[in-house]
Parts: sequence; C-alpha cells; structure tokens
Amino acid sequence: MHRFYIPLVSGETCKLDEEESKHCVRVLRLKENDEVEITDGKGNLFKAVIENAHPKACLLKVGDQHFEPEQSWELIIAVAPTKNMVRMEWLIEKLTEIGFNKFIPVECSNSERRVIKTDRLNKIAIEAMKQSGRVYLPEIEELVSFEKLIDKYKSFSGQKFIPHCNSVVSSQSSVVSNMERKSLPSVYKKGENALVLIGPEGDFTKEEVDMAIENGFIPVSLNEKTLRTETAALSAAISLKTLNQ
Repeated sequence: MHRFYIPLVSGETCKLDEEESKHCVRVLRLKENDEVEITDGKGNLFKAVIENAHPKACLLKVGDQHFEPEQSWELIIAVAPTKNMVRMEWLIEKLTEIGFNKFIPVECSNSERRVIKTDRLNKIAIEAMKQSGRVYLPEIEELVSFEKLIDKYKSFSGQKFIPHCNSVVSSQSSVVSNMERKSLPSVYKKGENALVLIGPEGDFTKEEVDMAIENGFIPVSLNEKTLRTETAALSAAISLKTLNQ
C-alpha cells in the first residue's frame, strides 16, 4: 500500500501537500476510494481513503490509527559534510532506513564544505522513511561549528564517541594523550543514548580530538582501515543498532 507523509493529522479528513498530491495523483495514478497509508513521522500510522484525487490538494478520509513506540535509546549522528553533497544525501537515506534520531552537520577545521542546505536532506529523509516503512522522521539540524557542538552536548545523557585516525593526541594532559582507541562495540553500553561525531576526509585536528575527549567523548575505532566519511557514519550507526537488537 502506498504511504504518504503529513506532519499533522487531525480530524476525520486531511490533505496532502502539493508535492505529495502530485505524486499520488499524477505519478501513482491513484483515484477516489483507493486506500493509502499516512504517517506523521512521530510514530503514528493511519489508514486512509482518497475522497478527492486533486493533483494539488488531494483530500483523504482518515481511518484506523496505529502508534508505534519509539526505540528506548537515542542515536545522534554528527558529521562534517563532504564536498560532494550526493554522498551526504546517500548517507541520510541509509541512516533513515536503518533508523536514527538526529543528524547534525558539523563544521571542522578540515571541513571541505562550510555551507549546507537542509531542505533537500529533509526531503530525502521523508522519502526514505516512507519507502522503508518507518514512522519516525529523523531531525536534521542546521550546520554548527565543532566548538558549539561540543559545548551544546556537554551534559548529554548517554555516551559520546569520536572515531578518528590520529595515532597520538597532542594534549599535554597525560590522561587524554594516553587514551587508546578501542572498537566501538567494545565500549558501548547497550541501551544508552549515543552521540557519534564523524570528522571530514582530512580527519579531525589533534586539537579537536583533545577538546572532544576533554569534554567526555570516547575515542574509538570503527575499522582497521580508513573509512570515508559517509561509510564511517553508517558503520557506526549499524554497529549501535545491531548491539541494541
């Protein structure tokens, strides 16, 4: 059954926006009395019937409602966007398919891209949510500086991880510089909220790694080989999802 997204569903009837209406009527060629599904991206799934197949404002009659509880732990992925946005779009699609809560683009010292438009990423997340059968739409935040991200999540209720490739941390603090990178699955505590910070292709600077560790981030390794930014982010998300199954 075809599924559509409406951020707020209330009352006995509702309308698809112009883009969803066009897809429903012109592309899928659905018509009056055809049954569809609606999700609000907040855990609710509704059965519905098309009352008026208008290509700009398709009217639906809302039927049975089902609520799916959200996962008990939160997964936040913070990433330095790649120069080629196609790779970030691919990442958002795949992360949404496997399920996560929030995506934060981060500007680092070695970032290749310092401007990002989230509208396109939101659209991709919506399509991936519908296609994969999920009923929770991840939140996609605006680009934030590395320092502001570290400060914002100082009191994060869960575990914070920073995979990096620096073999030696340049901090004068022996506690920080002696912290070895262990595999993510070996240090993650099942059921806890998780924030994973993924750096740019040129990696984090040693100063950034120091700052993160001094503020509670755990240095980890995702693979014995060097992974591309989007591969590292997806690998971390899959590892954490698997550990919580």
